[in-house]
Parts: sequence; C-alpha cells; structure tokens
Amino acid sequence: MTDQADTKAFFSKSIEENMDSLYGVALRLTGSQADAEDLVADSVSKAWTAIDTLDDRTRFRPWVFRILHNRFISDYRKKSIRPVESPYEELSVDDGDGEVASLLMNESVDFLSWWASPEQEFFSNILGEEILAAMDKLPESFQVTITLVNVEGLTYDEAAVALGVPKGTVRSRMKRGRTLLQKALWLQAQEAGLKAGKTSG
Repeated sequence: MTDQADTKAFFSKSIEENMDSLYGVALRLTGSQADAEDLVADSVSKAWTAIDTLDDRTRFRPWVFRILHNRFISDYRKKSIRPVESPYEELSVDDGDGEVASLLMNESVDFLSWWASPEQEFFSNILGEEILAAMDKLPESFQVTITLVNVEGLTYDEAAVALGVPKGTVRSRMKRGRTLLQKALWLQAQEAGLKAGKTSG
C-alpha cells in the first residue's frame, strides 16, 4: 500500500470512528442541525487537507476536534443561535479547593448532597433533558469543555489540544462549569417545586 493510500485509509477509518462525536459537539456549538452538519463537513474537509500536519496519529481525536472548534470560531459563531452571554457567567466561583459558598446557597448544598457527588453520580443519574436545558444556560466555553470531557471522554490533555488552551484552563472550566450546572439544575428543581430533604447534623 502506498503512503497516500495508507493515509487515506487511516483518515477514513478515523473520521468514521469519530463522526457521531463530531456531530454531537457541532450540534452543541451551533444549536442547529443544519449548521452542525455543515460544520462537520467543513471540518472533515479541512482535516483532510491538513492531514500531513498530524505528526502523531494516536492524537487524531483531539486534533480533529480542534479543527472543528476553530472552524466554528472562524465561520459559524456569528450564525449560532446560542446567547453570547449567560446570567451564570458573572456569578462568583472559587477556583481553589475550598467551598464555593458565594455561589451555592445552604439549601442547594443540601440538594447537592442528596444528588450525590458531581464527579460521578451527578452526570449519570440526572435526566438527560435536564442536563441539556442547564447546559444551554452556560457560557459557550464551559459548554464545549464539559461536552468534550464528560460526554466525549477526552482527557484534560486532549481537551486542551482540541480547544487550543492550557490544561489548567480546561481544569478550571470543568470545575466552574460543573458548579454552574449544579446551580442551574437546582434552580430548575426549585421552579418545578422540588424540595431537597434537610441534612441531619
């Protein structure tokens, strides 16, 4: 097999393996099925023309996500129906290891204890529709970072490559994004009349 044929076979196989994930992230970014399809098509075309720049084939997944993200920023963001700003973006969040008392009220702490840890059961137990609705209220940078890490399973290193940001930025966005998601879900629960049980102490 010639080098060109080998490259084409590798590219086709890798795109096929990642097509659903690419579309899912594109849909999260654009909020439109048609725009998501166009964004994926454009990104795949761009990736093929740039395939010779991929030095490590084991890094194809974060590499192609970075192309998609860059294409969105340059060509599709202006058409996105998603709001640029979010009411949650200005809320204060502690980026350290302490409690985020400035964001979470006492009753929401009870609520979060009832719904278990944010790292594990939080994302697996809550209804998908509730998470999607809460995600829509987050700033775009948090949405795409959480999607890449929690939905698509990229490591922090891979997400950093995909987004073109330092690993520490990914870590910070994940921490703050999860906290904002918890807050948004708590507000949704309050609106639905849900009351968390009081913790004993």
